This record gives sequence, C-alpha cells and structure tokens, in this order.
Amino acid sequence: MSDKNVTLSDAAAKRIAAILGADSAKTAMRVSVEGGGCSGFSYKFDLVDSSEADDLVLEKGSARVLIDQLSLVYMDGAEIDFVDDLMGQSFQIKNPNAVASCGCGTSFSI
Repeated sequence: MSDKNVTLSDAAAKRIAAILGADSAKTAMRVSVEGGGCSGFSYKFDLVDSSEADDLVLEKGSARVLIDQLSLVYMDGAEIDFVDDLMGQSFQIKNPNAVASCGCGTSFSI
C-alpha cells in the first residue's frame, strides 16, 4: 500500500457508482498515467474487473477506483472529480504536481 494521497470528489464517486452499476461485469474504474498527450502525460480511465496487489484502492459509497503505483508518483495530492457543465461531462484530475495542462484537461506536464 502506498502513502500517496489521492482523493475522490462526491461528484466523481456518484458518477463512477452509476457507471459501475450499469455494468455488472466491472468492479472498479482504473485511473492511470501514460506518456503522451499534447502536454507529455495523459490520464487514462478504464473499467476493470479486478485489482492488482499493489494498487491504491479508493472507495466512496459504491464507487471504487484503482491507481497503480507508477501512476501514483505523478498523482500525489490529486483529486479525481466529475464535471457536468455547459462544455459537457467529463472526469477531471485536479493535480497540484502538474505545471501545465492542455485545454482538454486530460494531458499534463510536470
């Protein structure tokens, strides 16, 4: 288990719970960081049916989020949020480690 600190907003937890409730084969949402995107790194969101032994597991209500140890290096102190506004609906990561991000909100640099 990691001592990294990542939080899940109430809005994100509610949306993740709804998504998982609609797909009984999936038990969690995996959030990971990959190289690429217009700012150097990008966030990836996947529905999965199992966790790895070293995953950080975030649970709030019936929402369950998994983050691998490598991604945690880049996400320490971040908040996973869900935004529903005039621009649309999306998961967003509020990451204090990111020094720049793109307009789409899914890629960043450190």
